[in-house]
Amino acid sequence: MCTKTSKTPLLLIGGVCFVIVLVGITGVTLINNLNLSNIIKLNEKVASDSMSAHDTELHEINYANNHPKNIYKFDEFSAPYALAVASYSYSQHTASSAAAAHALPPSIHASPALTGGGGPAAIAGPAVAFVDAEANSGNAAADKIIEVLPQANERQQGLDSTSQNWLKENGKLHSRGLPIATSAKTNTIITTETAADASTTLVNNPHGNTMQSNASVTLSASAPPTSAPSNVSTTFRNATSVNTNNANAASASVSVSSAAVDIAAKLMLPLILNGSASVSVGSGGENGNEEHSIEVDTAWGFPSDNRMKSADTHTSKGGTAMQPGRLLVPSEEEGVDKEKRDRVVKMMLHAWENYKLYAWGKNELRPLSQRPHSGSIFGAYDLGATIVDGLDTLYLMGLEKEYQEGRDWIERKFSLDNISADLSVFETNIRFVGGMLTLYAFTGDNLYKEKAQHIADKLLPAFQTPTGIPYALVNTRTGASRNYGWASGGSSILSEVGTLHCEFVYLSDITGNPLYRERVQTIRQVLKEIEKPKGLYPNFINPKTGKWGQMHMSLGALGDSFFEYLLKAWLQSGQVDEEAREMFDDAMVSINEHMIRTSSGGLTYVSDLKFDRLEHKMDHLACFAGGLFALAANTRQNQYANKFMEIGKGLTNTCHESYARTATKLGPEAFRFSDAAEARALKSQEKYYILRPETIESYFVLWRLTHDQKYRDWGWEAVQALEAHCRTPHGYCGIKNVYQEMPQKDDVQQSFFLAETLKYLYLLFSDDSLLPLDEWIFNTEAHPLPVRSANVFYRAAPPAQTQADENR
Repeated sequence: MCTKTSKTPLLLIGGVCFVIVLVGITGVTLINNLNLSNIIKLNEKVASDSMSAHDTELHEINYANNHPKNIYKFDEFSAPYALAVASYSYSQHTASSAAAAHALPPSIHASPALTGGGGPAAIAGPAVAFVDAEANSGNAAADKIIEVLPQANERQQGLDSTSQNWLKENGKLHSRGLPIATSAKTNTIITTETAADASTTLVNNPHGNTMQSNASVTLSASAPPTSAPSNVSTTFRNATSVNTNNANAASASVSVSSAAVDIAAKLMLPLILNGSASVSVGSGGENGNEEHSIEVDTAWGFPSDNRMKSADTHTSKGGTAMQPGRLLVPSEEEGVDKEKRDRVVKMMLHAWENYKLYAWGKNELRPLSQRPHSGSIFGAYDLGATIVDGLDTLYLMGLEKEYQEGRDWIERKFSLDNISADLSVFETNIRFVGGMLTLYAFTGDNLYKEKAQHIADKLLPAFQTPTGIPYALVNTRTGASRNYGWASGGSSILSEVGTLHCEFVYLSDITGNPLYRERVQTIRQVLKEIEKPKGLYPNFINPKTGKWGQMHMSLGALGDSFFEYLLKAWLQSGQVDEEAREMFDDAMVSINEHMIRTSSGGLTYVSDLKFDRLEHKMDHLACFAGGLFALAANTRQNQYANKFMEIGKGLTNTCHESYARTATKLGPEAFRFSDAAEARALKSQEKYYILRPETIESYFVLWRLTHDQKYRDWGWEAVQALEAHCRTPHGYCGIKNVYQEMPQKDDVQQSFFLAETLKYLYLLFSDDSLLPLDEWIFNTEAHPLPVRSANVFYRAAPPAQTQADENR
């Protein structure tokens, strides 16, 4: 009895201990599962909306793979960069990737997509690729690709001593100067060819995709080899293959990218770009299993004698859109003024962080009041104008965290479905449609394409007029449209109806829906066929009759961007849209004859013209024209080119003078030329500055075309003036009188300050290879749009999709 009684507590204690252990084990398991589930859900949340059964790439890695810091052109492949390799074991994931990054010599940088790094320099880090020599044995095509690489002595001379020592220890420099990894347990082999009569298997492909060229190059998924061959004579990349259906690789499955497709496209880029190859994407891996890859990126480059001209990548047979291979540069760019550019990045962060703090989701910020600006052109509705307008600038600057904040808001919050307001068709197009289209071009994220189409569809009712000339305002809920009452008897405005073409044409091309192109082409035809007084385009046109309104002509307010889009539509088309270029040249010749004048002090200016009378007043808005004329001169050497360049330089100098002749070194809204004044505002309503970008835009374009240091110097003067007079503790404001030493601020941080002013300043101090002017145009809100047949990021819809949309 006593013995039995004494055993009872022991049994109870033992049972309790067992339960505790069991609960502990279960709890740890649940926590691990929950953590894993949360990691997966978090990564799925930030992933692109375009993810489907055949696309589960990590959004953050996609960000690095397609970052516009990597949207550089190879100008004769002229950069002799170092080539190197970093090993990466997938089982160790980020810890090993970071270790691999730190193990590299100073000239080699691992990708921030894997190491957690950020910023423009880190994200610019390029990649190398492993190539299977055995698979290419006897294949002349494999050797042919080597011709794009520098010779051994050139490459070795380009490495510092640390890099050379590292390569001697970790790789083998062969006769062509290419390092080969001595250990490659996790390396996936990639082979490539360029000959017209060969066929090669490209391994480490997440989708089992097929690249079609004259030689039919096939990509297929494969397990990594046990070692790397020692006789490879081409570039190589380190990568690992992962099966996303493997439970043990669950955390890995949300951390992979379509890198193999990128690298395959890159290695095939010469064929793709010269039109002898196209890209098509298949349906998936074996037995429906998706296989993906992850890689460590390191610094490299490959010179070539072949200038990359164009690349349209298409999909077929229901495949998902392939993202073009990256065009990369080294982390240290020769053309960058790093100190000044970093200052602009800090300005962007100051503007963004305060908008986020005091006006998140609203349209604009009032920095002095520390609250949203409800009096903007978009009213008090939560359209996030600053988010959509500024997001591509964040992306360009490498501000990934801030970019992701904006993308998440767009995904969760942005919609016009419940907005019952009369929105400006023009402003909504250039800021919202344009912004979304740029982000789609940069990233390939279908979220942005879908949002752009959603917005454009809300604008379409405004085009329902007898002539097809759209009204200025549209109610996005009801579709009711109207014009401004003040606009010359209910007329539409030239700059507004003429500033839809680039966005709508590009939207048609990426969606396969010709409707948007048809709408703006109708506008083009009306404006082409109507009689022009003295060859000039008045600012007002009646959408019902198709006749001109008030005889007021301007290259500033009410006219400006119509002329800009004539030139840029031609450029955007790959210089195929000759109708646009002819209309532009004819218009500029007439403007030069009737509206451009030289002041008594020798300053070139473009005056408004009202009823055949020059006003001798130039708007700040017209200061974009310096860059426009120069760009026109640079892109076509015809009988007008020299004069256009002369005008472009003259106008840009005049706009700088309008800044230099003020106390704040910021330009007025308008300035006049007379015996009493030169490049100076005379009326109080002309003396304000609202963070406008047009003068800086022309500095940027003229710098790119001439490399005259004065344009960067003038841009830096503007930075210093903005910091001195427009910066507040909570953002940036315009000022009410540029001629006062201590001007009053207007308490508005315009969304275009982030979209245009800071973007153009950033580009002004960047290398020319970042968004080169022959591969990108800038819409009138400074949102870059790719040039067709010259830019691998054009992302046109496949012909099959286009045909299907036309048949609907």
